[in-house]
This record gives sequence, structure tokens and C-alpha cells, in this order.
Amino acid sequence: MIKCFSWTHFFKQTTIEKYFRMGDQKTTSSQLSWELTDIEQRLGLRGGRFTSTNGILTFAIAAALTVVFYLILGNIPANLLADMLLYRGPIPYFIVFFSFWSLAILFVKNRKLYLQRKTLPMRITPDDHSFVLTSATVDIVRERIFLLVDDPRHFLLFNRIMTALASLKNLGQIADVENILRSQADRDESAVQTSYSAITGFVWAIPVLGFIGTVLGLSVAIGGFGSVLESASEPAQIVDALKVVTAGLGTAFETTLEGLVAALCIQLLITRQKRKEEEFLDDCSEYCTRNIVGRLRFLPYEATT
Repeated sequence: MIKCFSWTHFFKQTTIEKYFRMGDQKTTSSQLSWELTDIEQRLGLRGGRFTSTNGILTFAIAAALTVVFYLILGNIPANLLADMLLYRGPIPYFIVFFSFWSLAILFVKNRKLYLQRKTLPMRITPDDHSFVLTSATVDIVRERIFLLVDDPRHFLLFNRIMTALASLKNLGQIADVENILRSQADRDESAVQTSYSAITGFVWAIPVLGFIGTVLGLSVAIGGFGSVLESASEPAQIVDALKVVTAGLGTAFETTLEGLVAALCIQLLITRQKRKEEEFLDDCSEYCTRNIVGRLRFLPYEATT
């Protein structure tokens, strides 16, 4: 049986091949693989969506850093830092652990953002100004995206574009593409904000731990001072007993200092990381405007329907 020759298929294949030849050889020579590049996937853990982090990985990093930190701290000559973190009760241990957990989250987020930003220089439409994005040419852009990355769902920019292209392909209404892109941009911004929920909780918890240490230290100091007044009868005994009181006061004020300093440093790093992610979201919106919205054209039959 002789198969019918499909001119539609022929022209489609020819157009796509022509489009790929127009692409930059540097971007088509190798595919960006989320499976092989994402820091969490490479360690055998489930990768968080976009710049979200895997809690198991960041917890493990924080625990390891805390252990190493205290091993080093315990083997150096006595100093003020060692006294503040080793001999002021259990609160400093929790402050150090949550601080390292926050730093681990920021580190992983930074690496994941670096991976996401690799999509921005990639070209998904030809430089030829005569190329028009319609429901008939959607497959050209979709094929290009699948050539550039292994799975567009894991890349914020391409996931946003693929959502809009799917609507254009299925519904054929190019007038709605810009609204879909805007709606998807709002969802992406919300997802980025949600990814900071854990570290925001840590920034709140760290100074609270410092205040708890203050309450514990003051209770020890006040209790010790009361005991001094009741039991001591000689000046020498009072001096010895007051050492317990001053130790409690040291715990009270130093844990608060540790919590506030740690929270301040982490908050500054969070602000820096948020700014970088917000700039990335703005770059994604500009990319979509330039390469998708700017390529949309109404065909005559679409304008009349």
C-alpha cells in the first residue's frame, strides 16, 4: 500500500530543521540536564522545585558542620568564643545548629539559582524577525526547548513558557498567552517566597533561643544570689558563692548576644539571596516578553473568529 505524501509534515520538518540551523551552535551542542546538574539530584536526593531546597540535605549539612565546628572549637586554646559557646548551657548549641542550617539552605539555594540562570542566554526563537509565533509554529519553539534542556518542568523559565505554549497549541487563542505568562509569573514569585519559609522560621527562632538563655541565666543568677544571702556568713564564702551568680549572668547576656548577632548575619544573607532571585524573576519576565509576547501575531482567520 502506497502511503500518501503529507505536505504538512514535510513543511513542518523543513521549518524545524531550518530553525535549528539558525540556532547558536554553542547552545545546541550540549543539553542542560537537570538530572545531572542539580546539586540535590547529584547527591541522590529528591531535588526541590526550582530554587526550593531538600530539607534532608540541608539538615545533614548543618549537623555535619555543627559537629566539625565544635570539634575544632574544643581543641583550640581557651578563649572568649569557646567559653561563650561551650560553657553556657545547651542554648548556644541550638543557636549554632540553626545558624548552620540556615547557611546550608542559602548555599543550596544559591547553587540551584545558578543552574536556573543558565537558561537565560539560551535562544528559543530565531533571530529572523519574520518568524511569527502562532498556534501553527508552536512546535518549533517547543522542539527547541526540548533540545536545550532534558526536562523543561524543572527550569522555571522554560516551565513558564511551556505552560503558555501549551495553551496556545491546544486553544489557539494567542490573545490569552500574555495573561497566562503573567499568571504563571505570579505563581513563580509565590513559589520563591514559599521556599524561604523554613529559613524565616529559623531567623525568628534564633533570637528567641537567645532570650530563653537569658531567662535561664537570670534564674540561675537570682537563685544563686538568694542562696548566698542565706548561707554565707564570711566574706570569703560570699566571694566564692558569687562566682555562681556571675556565671549565670554571663549565660544570660551572652546567649542573647549570640542569638542577635547570628540572626542579623543570616537576615543580611537572606536579603542578598532574595534580591538575586527577584532579579532572576524579572529577567525571566523580560525574556518572555522579548521572545514570546513580542513574537505573537494574529493570523487573518484568528482575527475574525
